[in-house]
Amino acid sequence: MRIAMIGTGYVGLVSGACFSEFGVNVCCVDKDASKIERLERGEIPIYEPGLDELVARNVAAGRLSFTLDLAAAVRGADAVFIAVGTPTRRGDGHADLSYVYAAAEEIAASIDRYTVVVNKSTVPVGTAREVHAIISRVRPEAEFDVASNPEFLREGSAIGDFMRPDRVVIGADSERAREVLRRLYRPLFLIETPILMTGLETAELTKYAGNAFLATKITFINEIADLCEKVGANVHDVAKGIGLDGRIGRKFLHAGPGYGGSCFPKDTLALMRTAQQVGAPVRIVETVVEVNDQRKKAMAERIKDACGGSLDGRTVAVLGVTFKPNTDDMRDAPSLDIIPALQEAGATVRAFDPAGMHEAEKLLPGVEWCQDAYAALGGADVVAILTEWNEFRALDLGRTKSLMKRPVIVDLRNVYDPVQVVGAGFAYSSIGRPTPEASA
Repeated sequence: MRIAMIGTGYVGLVSGACFSEFGVNVCCVDKDASKIERLERGEIPIYEPGLDELVARNVAAGRLSFTLDLAAAVRGADAVFIAVGTPTRRGDGHADLSYVYAAAEEIAASIDRYTVVVNKSTVPVGTAREVHAIISRVRPEAEFDVASNPEFLREGSAIGDFMRPDRVVIGADSERAREVLRRLYRPLFLIETPILMTGLETAELTKYAGNAFLATKITFINEIADLCEKVGANVHDVAKGIGLDGRIGRKFLHAGPGYGGSCFPKDTLALMRTAQQVGAPVRIVETVVEVNDQRKKAMAERIKDACGGSLDGRTVAVLGVTFKPNTDDMRDAPSLDIIPALQEAGATVRAFDPAGMHEAEKLLPGVEWCQDAYAALGGADVVAILTEWNEFRALDLGRTKSLMKRPVIVDLRNVYDPVQVVGAGFAYSSIGRPTPEASA
């Protein structure tokens, strides 16, 4: 089989490389000439563990290629996947579908045989119908179907998520389109992956509903963490106690500074706006969006409180700025709210992140970027852990204390044992957990 993948961003590049690993001939298309040049040189423009080896292997095998020529990629393809960005539209919170619709027009001009056009991008309900209308308007004689195949990839573990997914959702109206997608996903059928065949609208809504539910779990446990702090309970134990209930599950019950990233913020907002537009508001999701926005802004106050109520003239060491570990993605990361608030309060910020500093320095002016965690700690009045990279989980506490001006740790990811840290002579603050008294 042969497919074209329109867009070489996170979803398009990972999906294209993984399909080629299945034995499919994949041509990835992008309008960014520098990105295509980098990919042709074997350079990966995003940070994703294992992706460089996967791309190199399939390029060498002749199954994966990159081009600026959309028409050439589309001609002769069995399926064309639209995997372009759908950012939040400025001003109203709806998803910006201009890139999707522009891709549909270009695809229409190049179809030369029966083709399944597949929305891989996260799009609101009704987008597949509109893509179908665009292609029909541009090429009334074209033989095609439109399908919805939402992605469920987690940054940092995307290859595993594609190769061994919990499920694959395929929305299509025709059996012919469903059969093309069955053939593409045949390796997953063979390992008995659940494949859910639905209508177009159902597939589109499933993606948004899934992300909104996970965002709700995160926000719920964050609010429970705040309650734990008031009553002396431990949010880790509460999360474990409820997570052992099979109806609830353990995942996404980790208290922290709020969710960020490329999906949850924009998808919850887009779902909220769509629901309001059709007169079926999702009040829970509206609250989740509001609470999460407030939470990220409030985290700087925790750091300020740990410094006695003032950051004026203080130095804050920040460990981790990406929204999660194992990615260089800075989109809606809590650090984008926290660090400017620290600076506005008079603090000097020294920071280190294993993968995100190149992108972060464009977004966070005035930060002193350091070569490693210990360099960031030098002369700091407080260290704040914002992202739970593995290398931050086992800092040498003795060395850390010797480098800092004051031994204060604000652990916004709860990566340390409070007893151990306090025992090492630190003032310690975490999320939703009691802090033991220092021994005399």
